[in-house]
Amino acid sequence: MHPATLPSAPVDASPTGTDLVAAERLFGDRLRLAVSYAELLVGVGVVRGLIGPREAPRIWERHLLNCVVVAEIIPPDARVIDVGSGAGLPGVVLAVARPDLSIVLLEPLARRAAFLSEVVTALGLAQTTVVRARAEDWLQGGRNDLADIVTARALAPLGRLVAWCLPLVAEGGSVLALKGESAAEEIAAHRNVIARLGGGTPMIRRCGVGVIEPPTTVIEIVRERAKRTSVPAGMRRRRGRPRRPA
Repeated sequence: MHPATLPSAPVDASPTGTDLVAAERLFGDRLRLAVSYAELLVGVGVVRGLIGPREAPRIWERHLLNCVVVAEIIPPDARVIDVGSGAGLPGVVLAVARPDLSIVLLEPLARRAAFLSEVVTALGLAQTTVVRARAEDWLQGGRNDLADIVTARALAPLGRLVAWCLPLVAEGGSVLALKGESAAEEIAAHRNVIARLGGGTPMIRRCGVGVIEPPTTVIEIVRERAKRTSVPAGMRRRRGRPRRPA
């Protein structure tokens, strides 16, 4: 990473109190690397508008710990695609905690993708790749490298999220959507769409029980059909201006 992109005096972002206890348990000997990432988030990440200034004091409780507990439901040596990775939540956090994972950080916005590339270089995340693209573009051009796990955090309503993410998952793999307390309501509202796209029965998983409070709520959807599914018309992102009628 170019030295000019780093803050001249990194902000101390070390966890304390109960956050430190949880971080030591969840990151183990990778904790120092996790602290380095936290420093980038609350430093240059805030300066570039990737993290709000009010989030800096709670970067561990609200973001890093909330994300890292998802690692407990990801199998060893999995191929992971983090859709709409933004500042790297949860993708970078998982890469830090789980060096066995092969991770693609999929992010369409240039400034976010640039930040992610700098973070990956700075932290030496050898098995993590940044791709500037939207989820629906991933399989364009003959790509067939489907993932075992696709993650997404605070990206979109469940039906739309599944339409973007499920086609990226290999048969038997899962979409892991990090959600809030409305998870059950979202499942009820979008169950038919999920089934139509080839997803199995959505399951609510609570990650980090007994370690963080509250635990992280994750909706897991297994891809049951190998056939590539099309995105329903109402869930496609518009590209450019609509064509005027003749």
